[in-house]
Amino acid sequence: MVPDRFAPVLAELAPLAARFAEAGFQLYLVGGTVRDLLVDSGRSDYDLDLTTDARPPQIKSCLSGWADAIWTQGERFGTIGARFGARTYEITTFRAESYSDDSRKPHVTYADDVETDLGRRDFTINAMALALTGSATPTLVDPHGGALDLMNKVLRTPLGPEISFNDDPLRMLRAARFIAGYELQPSEQLVAAVKEMAPRLEIVSAERIRDEFDKLITVDHPSAGLWFLYDTGLSDQFLPEMSTMRLEHDPIHRHKDVLTHTIAVVENVRPADEQPAGRPTFDFRLVRLAALFHDIGKPRTRGYQEGKGTTFHHHDAVGARMTKKRMTALRYSNDDVAKVTALVALHLRFHTYRLGWSDSAVRRYVRDADDLLHELNVLTRCDCTTRNERKARHLSKRMDDLEERIDALAEAEEIAAIRPELDGRAVMEHLGLTPGREIGEALDFLLEIRLEEGLIGEVESKARLDAWWSQRSK
Repeated sequence: MVPDRFAPVLAELAPLAARFAEAGFQLYLVGGTVRDLLVDSGRSDYDLDLTTDARPPQIKSCLSGWADAIWTQGERFGTIGARFGARTYEITTFRAESYSDDSRKPHVTYADDVETDLGRRDFTINAMALALTGSATPTLVDPHGGALDLMNKVLRTPLGPEISFNDDPLRMLRAARFIAGYELQPSEQLVAAVKEMAPRLEIVSAERIRDEFDKLITVDHPSAGLWFLYDTGLSDQFLPEMSTMRLEHDPIHRHKDVLTHTIAVVENVRPADEQPAGRPTFDFRLVRLAALFHDIGKPRTRGYQEGKGTTFHHHDAVGARMTKKRMTALRYSNDDVAKVTALVALHLRFHTYRLGWSDSAVRRYVRDADDLLHELNVLTRCDCTTRNERKARHLSKRMDDLEERIDALAEAEEIAAIRPELDGRAVMEHLGLTPGREIGEALDFLLEIRLEEGLIGEVESKARLDAWWSQRSK
């Protein structure tokens, strides 16, 4: 019996299923949609992936006259894409593909039954299909017990895990996402296979690893998946810094090693819709990545100072360089690398102002954070993982005070994008200069005044500029 929550999806697919049935072909809904409908995930933005015994030319024939658009980029792998209204579909011929040991590119072999197709999928929870043809009532096809595994919170592969992971090693990383996203417990055989086969990840492109890791880092609660990566040694293949952080002890968070603290900070970063009312929006994925990398420099900067114990001087600067190198290796965009690196470099800035914030300090904080101000504030708040409630309240109060100061200054003067009160053209006209190094130096001088004193007005700015130029020209 298919649950009632399947009804809207089934109603949407009924016309398409009828076309395949009239042509004498089977059609099944497969993949994450079946899984998420079974667990009642609350999602409504489903990807509708379908599989059929029809070959690609026959799929195109069934779609002709129904789809608004058809594309064939994946035809050599048995996949035809289509769009109807606002919805896109992918329809793939049953497959029984195999892989060579040194490549992720499949040798596509078509199958004649859905059970063979389901057997080549990654996990049992994804190896279920809903038959849309063949009977008046759609039926669940579940040859590997995926529904029971969902109910029992177990992650297994349809065939042996060695077979599944040898076919596509990225599935080992994908396992971490499903463990975290669906609160699943991996089978002993799956864990053993990942520990044994982790080096196979080397044949997977950095781009595919990055994309799958992004999916893990943005699930609601990623901790279990991150620990799975560490415990199995899989993280050593693409993020070896995780293991080094496990060995270093953080003197500030005495009850946690650095990796434990780091994963706790990642968890602390909650989606924007879980933030207190009135807080600005922020880039959730970037802050999660910054949380993961923020203490990456601690192992390399570990030292000892008499009377203070273990120290990690300049781990923010060292960590920023390490972050840039690692994210670049994972083929993150230049924009992502720059922003996450900046957040790592700035994550201690708030703590340098323990004696209070002057207006100048607030302006410099805002200027250095630039368009990452809200992301930096969220990261700073989430970096507090102390169990001492008094300390936690004190830190939160200090951040509240800073944000209030920023808002107050913003009302009095423009600080969202702090610039000198005179621009380059005005400086050249006033001093009678042409473009050159002196103009940059003059703007730096005026910017320093702007940061220290705020707005002083055009007349006073020009008087200060005259004095500076006279002194410089001597």
